[in-house]
Order: sequence, then structure tokens, then C-alpha cells
Amino acid sequence: MLAALAYAANFFTASALNSRAGDLGQLLDSVSNAVQTIAAADKGISAITKLVESAQATARQALQTAATVVTTPASAAVAHAPVVGGAYTAASVTASSITINGTSVTTTASMTKSDFIAAINAQTGTTGVTASDNGTGVTLTASTSGSGNPDGNINIGGTITGTGLSTGTNAGTPAVTEVTGANPKREELRTQYNELLTQIDDLAKDASFNGVNLLDGDNLEVLFNEDGSSKLNVTGVTFDAAGLGLTALAAGAFDLNTDINATMTDLKAGIDTLRTQASKFGSNLSVVETRQDFTKNMINVLETGAANLTLADSNEEAANLLALQTRQQLSSTALSLASQADQQVLRLF
Repeated sequence: MLAALAYAANFFTASALNSRAGDLGQLLDSVSNAVQTIAAADKGISAITKLVESAQATARQALQTAATVVTTPASAAVAHAPVVGGAYTAASVTASSITINGTSVTTTASMTKSDFIAAINAQTGTTGVTASDNGTGVTLTASTSGSGNPDGNINIGGTITGTGLSTGTNAGTPAVTEVTGANPKREELRTQYNELLTQIDDLAKDASFNGVNLLDGDNLEVLFNEDGSSKLNVTGVTFDAAGLGLTALAAGAFDLNTDINATMTDLKAGIDTLRTQASKFGSNLSVVETRQDFTKNMINVLETGAANLTLADSNEEAANLLALQTRQQLSSTALSLASQADQQVLRLF
């Protein structure tokens, strides 16, 4: 009776051990998912870091590019002395501004030849300059008539094709005016920079595993034992461009070196943030992987312990079986001998 009770106690103990091993086995699946979720976030941070470094290279290239460029317009502004008795001939005119002897002549962005002539002649009384159609272009003639000073300058800004003065007194030479402006190459680099920020946003959204994205604000709770008393909370982050302190740049944001340097500062801070978070995720991943290995080993220990309580020793049981078989054979032999002895006695009678 005592042996039976002992075996019953072993059975229920083994059952409890197997039950706990089963519970840990179920937790092991969620732990495995947690490992992959953290690993996905870690890979995402590595990729985003490369994109931010590309943005750094773009900003650095803009900083190394000249801030301004000097260009010569296709048709330079024209400034020359009036021609007394002579003429200035242009094959075609697209005038954006005309000033004659200090008087501004009304113009449009693109004027026909007839409009150009009319605009000049409307101010002849003041400027002393007349315009006429010479068949191929426009002839500007300065005279001594009019209330303006005919010895002043005729300044025409815009497209003047066929530059030069015709023969005449005091013929002048058109002046070439160089224009200094923002370097368009820097504007191209600014556009590339904004495109990289868009790629950062897209990558952060794609760094999810099994519906959990630690780079898009999701959190992760990992349970390590069957009653939930042992666990790890992994706090997610928002690592799109805005979350890293990076914003799209407006047109002209790379024109000034000071603005580019400010952008470089933001990029450096973003990379520091990424590296700090990568270290945190790496630590979390190490903890979860360690607990995963521990849980596997614990399951093996529990199952082995249960087996030791309920499973028989095969060597011992084999020896017991052999002993029983031997006893059976001896009993059969003894019974046979006894029967033969009785038969011998009966023969005497």
C-alpha cells in the first residue's frame, strides 16, 4: 500500500512537471517572435543610419559647392551714348526695361517690334530719342530736340539680338553686365536631401515583424515564465525623419553656408540618437535570446525530471523479468519432478 502511494505521488509530481514544461513551451513561441521583432527594429535602425549618412554627404557636398555663380546673360544690358545723326540697330527686341536719359519707358515682358517702337516714340518729347523700323530691326536715333538731355545714356535691359551701333557720331559699345546669383547646383542637392528624408519615413514604416513595429511607436512585452511575473518591456520609438529632428527644406535652404551647417548639426544629432537606440535594442535582444536559451534548457530539465519519476529503469526491469522467468522454469521443473516421484510410488503397488 505504501509503495502504491509512493508511485501515485511520483505520478502527480511528474504530471505537474510536464504541465509546466508545456506552459514554457507555449511561451517559447512568443519569445521567439519577440527576438525577431527586436531584430527587425535593429536592422531598420542600421538602414536608416545609412540614409542619414547619405543625407550628411549631400549636405556636405552642398557646403563644398560655391554658394554663388557669376553668369553672363545671353543678351547683356545695353548702355551707350546716344548717336547724334546715327542709329542703334537691333535685329529683334524682347525688352524688359528701357531707360532713356533717366526716363523710364513703359515695357512688357515680351514686346513685338512695333510695340517696342511705339513705346520709344511715346517718350520722344522727353527723351529726344526716336525709333523706326529699318526693315530688319529697329533704328534708335538720338537728336538734339526734346526737353530731355540727348547726350544722356540709352539703357535697354532684355534680349537684344544683333548688338552694335550703326555708323554715326559717338557710336558706343554695348556693356556686358555679369549677374551673380545662387548656385543652382545647391538647389539640386537640396531636392536630393528632401528625397532622402522621404525614404527614411518609408523605411521606418516597413521595419515591422508580425504586426509590431518598434520604430513606429509600438511597444513590446515579452513574458518569460508561466505566471507573467518575469518579463521584459521593450519601449518603441518613432524614427521617421521628424522623429529624428529632420525636416524637409524649403527652396533656397542650401543657399547660405550657415543654413547648411545648421542642417549638418541636426543630422549629427539624428545619428547620435540612432546609435543610442541601437545600443538599447541590442541589449534587449541579448536579454531575450538569453532567456530563450534558458527556457529551452528548463523545458528539458522538467521533462527529464518527470521521466525519472514515472519511467522504469530498463536494466532493472530486464533483470527482474529474467529472475521471474528463471523462477517459473524452476517451479515447472520441481512440479515435474514431484509428479514423477508420485508415479514411482504408485508403481510399487
